Amino acid sequence: MILRRRFVATGSAAAALKHKSAESGAGRFTEFVLPPLTFFEYLRFTGAEDNLIGVDDDRDDASRFKALDIAGLNDAFITYLNFGGYPEAVFSEAVRRNPRRYIRNDLIDKVLLRDLPSLYGIADVQELNSLFNTVAYNSAEKISLEGLAGSSGVSKPTLTKYLEYLEAAFLIKRIRRVDENAARFRKAMTFKVYLTNSTMRAALFAPLTAEHPAVGHLVETAVFSQWLHNGAYIESLHYARWKKGEVDLVSLDARQKPRFAVEVKWTDRPWDDPREVKGLIEFTRLQKLGRMPLVTTRTARGVKTVDGIEVEFAPTSLHCYTVGRNTLERSQ
Repeated sequence: MILRRRFVATGSAAAALKHKSAESGAGRFTEFVLPPLTFFEYLRFTGAEDNLIGVDDDRDDASRFKALDIAGLNDAFITYLNFGGYPEAVFSEAVRRNPRRYIRNDLIDKVLLRDLPSLYGIADVQELNSLFNTVAYNSAEKISLEGLAGSSGVSKPTLTKYLEYLEAAFLIKRIRRVDENAARFRKAMTFKVYLTNSTMRAALFAPLTAEHPAVGHLVETAVFSQWLHNGAYIESLHYARWKKGEVDLVSLDARQKPRFAVEVKWTDRPWDDPREVKGLIEFTRLQKLGRMPLVTTRTARGVKTVDGIEVEFAPTSLHCYTVGRNTLERSQ
């Protein structure tokens, strides 16, 4: 008689689990990554979804959801940015009152100061910690190894290894650059770094309000993180930058052709001023996208023709909800 057993091992030390499974699993382990909560999950967990989200009966596509109360949805979104990535913070007022203690000390510092050093033999723990704080503060920004090396005094080979360790620990995710023709650069010396969870920034520094100058980068981080539940799409994401413009997020298909392009904004200015999205318009004109280019806004929604190009506009909070919900429902 053959007994079949299945063992499940869980843990927050993602790098250690991945390293050990590759080292001794010999193909016997199946890995399941559990990303941070999507905005859709956050609204459902908090019981706010029914009051804030409805279904547009005039549409049957992926964008069929609508905001019943956009001001309330945006308020919930800002709370999600600061506290919504971890279930502990969603359900515990004590964690929300002191995220530095519960999230930074109990989660981030244990990975940075204990797990990664012991796993990879890192001697200068503070050097790694300083690098993570730098990239966390600049989440969604363009970063170069040259600039990091100059500001930190750490060599580029060491920085490259540290970034790989942080990515293995699922603390950050890097995406590569393409040009206006969607062509990759051979040497990826410049890239974007995103926190996998916007809540980490609030725990490391301070929660941000809807009007804070830095909230735009946190908003873009949240838009990016909604795709973490879709392994195929998250690996397809790039950013475009060339001499005359840039686009925040571009998805490439298996043939390296642009599938969609998104410009992330936390303002309604692009709805009235096409100069705000001229990079997206130029990129779309040069490429044959699989779908209409998207500009996320604060409250504006609709389709407009900008310089001969049809562009969809949608509130960032609603877009995050839509991506999270569609992704999870299609995976079931």
